[in-house]
Amino acid sequence: MLSRSILDRDSLRREDPSLLQSLLSSPRTRVLHLRGERMPVTTQGDVVRLLLRAPQPADSDLPAAYLGRQEGADFVAVFDVPEQKVPGDAGTTDPDDLARQSERTHRSLRSLAPGLPVADLGLATTSVAMANWVATQRFCARCGRPVALTKAGWVMTCDEGHHHFPRTDAAVIMSVVDPDDRLLLAQGTRFVLPTGMSVLAGFLEPGESMEAAVAREVMEEVGLPIVEAEYVGNQPWPMPASLMIGYAARTDETRLRLDPVEIRTARWFTRAQLVDALAGGELTVPPRLSIARHLIERWYGAALPAQPGDVS
Repeated sequence: MLSRSILDRDSLRREDPSLLQSLLSSPRTRVLHLRGERMPVTTQGDVVRLLLRAPQPADSDLPAAYLGRQEGADFVAVFDVPEQKVPGDAGTTDPDDLARQSERTHRSLRSLAPGLPVADLGLATTSVAMANWVATQRFCARCGRPVALTKAGWVMTCDEGHHHFPRTDAAVIMSVVDPDDRLLLAQGTRFVLPTGMSVLAGFLEPGESMEAAVAREVMEEVGLPIVEAEYVGNQPWPMPASLMIGYAARTDETRLRLDPVEIRTARWFTRAQLVDALAGGELTVPPRLSIARHLIERWYGAALPAQPGDVS
């Protein structure tokens, strides 16, 4: 879902030191003004779109980034960086919070993505990723001095000339099936929903291949050896700064040995058991915008019924 985009990032123009000033002086520039991670929206009938506007004088006082070009227009994101994140932005897929956002003027990427048109998705994912970076990168990691945005908002530079770039953390996410083609789902200890379960995931370590990370994470979290791992696809997950790399993995064992620090519970599902658990309200799977849902449905062989997080 979040991989779709028609945005031309137009990165060579970032070398122009006057680019942002010029763009924020032009009424033709389209501006997306974020509040924390949440983006302004407008609703036309049943369609929700990002609310874009012309530049305003106050924009020059806010952190900003040139997003790129799309359909003949230039796009800039400007950021209000609150002292604290907006409640609900810190990794939540709480369906109540997502549903409440349907009545708000600013909404999170999680609540918007399932219904956003492709023309808005690239703008949204890039803006949210940059908003998270701007909110957290305040000082130079080498000398401790304050940093300021340069290169049209894509580099943080301190007075000593040290450069810092937007961060992307690679993570693997994998479906795991046993010799009977049952799917493993687990509930992490940080899950909010008592019925929530998903496939396994974890960050790559330095010097580690993606396939090695798949095997390590599965062994660490549920004690299963992986005999095969097939690459499926990837998805940006800018909440705050991840790239999710999807795999379909296979094990020849079924006995689970859970890491109690990471995993609260885990179990194997046949396709019939999965459908019954969803229908009975015993199980909630990740929303449709996530690659986790794609991996589950890829194993299942069809789309699953709507879940609480599938709000538009």
